[in-house]
Amino acid sequence: MARKVFYSFHYDADNWRASQVRNIGIVEGNAAVSDNDWETVKRGGDKAIERWIADQMWGRSCVVVLIGNGTAGRKWINHEIESAWKERKGLVGIHVHNLKDRNQQQSWKGTDPFAGFTVGTTPLSSIVRVYDPPYFASTDVYAHISQNLEAWVEEAIRIRNLY
Repeated sequence: MARKVFYSFHYDADNWRASQVRNIGIVEGNAAVSDNDWETVKRGGDKAIERWIADQMWGRSCVVVLIGNGTAGRKWINHEIESAWKERKGLVGIHVHNLKDRNQQQSWKGTDPFAGFTVGTTPLSSIVRVYDPPYFASTDVYAHISQNLEAWVEEAIRIRNLY
């Protein structure tokens, strides 16, 4: 049975890349949200966004942060990371900058979104694994993520259970 995960990503910049990872189908991800649905959620303010995130994360065992150029430091990405850790969910990061977007463009590699967090005095970035597929071609990056995603999620859950 496939694990249920929540995908965290910068919507405007990486929605297309995230949909590619979601469509791999090895793990069950949260449902895609359309531009119109997301705009409706945002109009409800911060509390509505927090509620939407909580609802989407409910019943998930791991949060997969898809790291693009502008992911680290974003308010809602940070909220999702904090919530995942507090709720004892596995956390894993995957760089997706070399997957092509809807315009067939790749991006610059983003920074580690876990670097600004600590668990006690331990940097979260030294606990949470971040993977950077070692390929440039989008098809090779996709294949690498496809081949490893399930193991990365399982490892993230094992790591979280240690803390």
